[in-house]
Amino acid sequence: MPAKPRYLSPYDSVQAWIANETSELTFAGTTLEDYAQWRAAFDARLRQYLGRAPLPVPLDSEVLGVEDCGDHLREKVVFDSEKYASVIAYVLVPKGLAPGQKLPAVLAAHGHGRGKLDVCGVTTTDDEAEFVRALNYDYARQFVRRGYVVIAPDWRGFGERSSPAEWARQGRDACNVNYMACGYIGYHLLALQIWDGMRCIDYLETRPEVDATRIGVAGLSFGGTMATYLAALEPRLSVACISGYLSTIKGDAMGMRGLANFCGAQYMPGLLTIGDIPEVAGLIAPKPLAVEMGELDTCFVIDDMRQAFDRLERIYAAAGAADRLVADIHPGAHAWSGRVAFDWFDRWLKPAR
Repeated sequence: MPAKPRYLSPYDSVQAWIANETSELTFAGTTLEDYAQWRAAFDARLRQYLGRAPLPVPLDSEVLGVEDCGDHLREKVVFDSEKYASVIAYVLVPKGLAPGQKLPAVLAAHGHGRGKLDVCGVTTTDDEAEFVRALNYDYARQFVRRGYVVIAPDWRGFGERSSPAEWARQGRDACNVNYMACGYIGYHLLALQIWDGMRCIDYLETRPEVDATRIGVAGLSFGGTMATYLAALEPRLSVACISGYLSTIKGDAMGMRGLANFCGAQYMPGLLTIGDIPEVAGLIAPKPLAVEMGELDTCFVIDDMRQAFDRLERIYAAAGAADRLVADIHPGAHAWSGRVAFDWFDRWLKPAR
């Protein structure tokens, strides 16, 4: 008689669950009706698992300073997100706008690193400049140079919103510490990050140079996490680019490398019980979506990203939006590409002349 399996470590338990259980709401339909029914069910469960959101408060926004960057202005702004949190961000505005002119806008979501500084290309040392160059990380600056107003916030735990280093203590991941601390007051950290992103849209709507009907979101890595969830859950966002994130937790992402790759800042509670990352991205349909995948990416491996994209393609096809999903499989590593994304945003956010 075969010995009964015993699962001693949490890793073993999770792997056994993946091998033996199925996710309740993995998309398996083919028609628009299938998509509509699935979307309603998955959206409701996802929001349930994200947990409660804070109550809104007046933004009470303030401009802390303005830098002339040659072809654009870089404002540092701060506004209140909820009773106990404020968002600090850069807002990049093209120079030379005509009176009353309104532009499309982009929320540029940063990943791990120095927060808003990286995506805006703000560097003070050779090492910082090389880091930004290697990842082509300054996509906020690239967007403003293409005629967009761009907001680049610091997410909770990053940049000027970092927790004290001594709080996390040596050998602990600050993202995980922040996640657990937020749990003590009844929140999932990802839910709070999403909330702050939505408040960024509230802020953009107050800007006189922003056309609030033309706003997109883009991000690399953890920024891709934020682009995914914000585009899925925020109806005011019209187009998105997910770079270096679309993958599956059940696939390669759940190997040892993957377990080290995710963190408390982007952890979605209970996701595997209802689906996986392609299902979250599937909520974005029928909005236009570009997905960047690096063939040499070692954070999210290309074979798994391709499998995730194949699943996402089936969802978009069922939603009647196959022509609104595009892939940029680029020869680079874990980096922003932009080969497709910039023209993709222009197509959907800039009216034909």
